[in-house]
Amino acid sequence: MTQQQELATFGAGCFWCVEAIFQDMRGVEKVVSGYMGGAVANPSYEAVCTGTTGHAEVIQVTFDPSVVSYETLLEVFWRTHDPTTLNRQGADVGTQYRSAVFYHSDAQRQTAEASRAKTEADKLWPNPIVTEITAATEFYTAENYHQNYFNQNGYQPYCMMVINPKVQKFRKAYAGLLKR
Repeated sequence: MTQQQELATFGAGCFWCVEAIFQDMRGVEKVVSGYMGGAVANPSYEAVCTGTTGHAEVIQVTFDPSVVSYETLLEVFWRTHDPTTLNRQGADVGTQYRSAVFYHSDAQRQTAEASRAKTEADKLWPNPIVTEITAATEFYTAENYHQNYFNQNGYQPYCMMVINPKVQKFRKAYAGLLKR
């Protein structure tokens, strides 16, 4: 990571979906799927799926804040998943699918809290936001087959029925933020 790059870590359900959204954004240098927020060192996907490790599926974004701000990343985060459902996104249920912002500095914490308050005030969602905003802990990279999943497995049924519609909706709504 260079001096001008920063990290952002978000949990918003299945990391395959979240990764596919943030990879397309201008100023995002890298997106890595992984696990954060639990009590078990070096968790595996299978262990995280049991719901006993405490980890959330997350993406860790390396971004250039001179190109895309942390505020913009948060805006996309709030609008591309349902932050009002506790421990679930669609058919994916369990604490590993919780909505979470893991901040890497006090400035990120303050920005995330202000962004959540603004999103609530704007009534973007009909129910209260339940997203946790908590300090980043150890990040564990997910297994290789989880990385760049949508781009490598776009014709898998989950990708076609769940991820692709979400990505298409994002691309239409946020065309100005896209790399291409």
